[in-house]
Amino acid sequence: MNKHLFPVRALWGACATVCLAVAWLPLGVSAQGPASAASSPVVIRSADFIVAVVNSEPVTNQEVQNLALRLEREAQAQGRPVNAPEAKRLALEQLINDRAQIQKAREAGIVVDDEAVGQAEASVASNNQLTLEGLRDRLQQDGVSLSAFREQLRNQLLLTRVREREVEARIRISDVEVEQFLQEQIKAQSARAPAELNLGMILIAVPESSTEEQIKLLQAQARDVARRARSGENFAELAKTFSQAADRGANGGVMGLRPAERYPDLFVQAVAALPVGGVSEVLRSGAGFHVLKVLERQQAPVTLMVTQTRARHILLRLGPQLTQAQALVQLSGLRQDIVSGKADFAEVAKRLSQDGSAAQGGDLGWASPGMFVPEFEQTMDRLRPGQVAEPLVSRFGVHLIEVTDRRDAPMSDAEQRSLARNVLRAKKLEEAYVAWAEDVRSRAYVELREPVQ
Repeated sequence: MNKHLFPVRALWGACATVCLAVAWLPLGVSAQGPASAASSPVVIRSADFIVAVVNSEPVTNQEVQNLALRLEREAQAQGRPVNAPEAKRLALEQLINDRAQIQKAREAGIVVDDEAVGQAEASVASNNQLTLEGLRDRLQQDGVSLSAFREQLRNQLLLTRVREREVEARIRISDVEVEQFLQEQIKAQSARAPAELNLGMILIAVPESSTEEQIKLLQAQARDVARRARSGENFAELAKTFSQAADRGANGGVMGLRPAERYPDLFVQAVAALPVGGVSEVLRSGAGFHVLKVLERQQAPVTLMVTQTRARHILLRLGPQLTQAQALVQLSGLRQDIVSGKADFAEVAKRLSQDGSAAQGGDLGWASPGMFVPEFEQTMDRLRPGQVAEPLVSRFGVHLIEVTDRRDAPMSDAEQRSLARNVLRAKKLEEAYVAWAEDVRSRAYVELREPVQ
């Protein structure tokens, strides 16, 4: 049976915590998806100057330089270097677009409170395997003020929320589209699936002691058998009469339906262009001369597969008795004990976890993509079996996650439809976002002043 992994792409802006995927960079932060260039607070230094104005807000040369350098480094890391002028052009365009979208978010009354910013800050620290204090020390070392960093996170969240409101909420996927997509996937994957073949074979054996003259006679006999088979004589009867295979042609030379890779390459290549019923040219192998007939050809059935993860977690819920900072410190200590072998994950989960899975040692069972909230799933997907993540902040509290196993499993009909809907939604989101961003930009007053230096 041929198995294929279902193509699944993550949706951008799936929740207001898009910056949970933020990775710390010396120049600042970046977020995955369209929120990657959220504008940072404008600080005009004496050596700085304004290169553009978006409605009433300036974009400075220093901002463009910083973002351009970051884009260059990111492109280099991905193996697609960009030159400095092109990086500056892209950076300026990105900053202008983000300014216009942030202004639209504020006009729409979208507000990001300090608690959301705090959760995002904790998530950045967690994703970079740092405590909050460690992250703030790193910011200070890189010359970034905490207030500027938090304002940047606030802007990223603003961008995400306005995009969710203006774009994501308008996307609709019909059942007809889902069905059509699934049929296209099965058709495309069936075309790539290896064929199963049923061949008939007649073997004219060549003994090791045969002379050259004897070999020529045996070859001539094989060619005559092939000619008679092509002219319409019954292949099974010819096999019974002439074949010197192990079964002496008792079964009419039928070798049975099997995956193509279970036949010798010589046979597969010889019949590759033949239709069902076609007879091959005479083939020579170490055993002798072969005549093949294609009795049956089928495509292997396709089973859509999905990568499932088995994980366990410890959850501490936040409240008056437990702050986020306290939970992070507690789980960081527990992680060290578990990783070093001083504590057992399952036992700690049974004793401390405030989730329904505690009785099972935190075991969440086998999970397909989309079963957990995005911030949890993103962290889980980055782990290899046996790895324990740094504490993660989610909307439910603070988690300690360990991946115990991973497998490819056949998808149920419901899973196929759910994931098909997600893929279609992601595609429509990309298209709708581009159109929306262009519309926001076209409505903004943009004045280009000085060239970027």
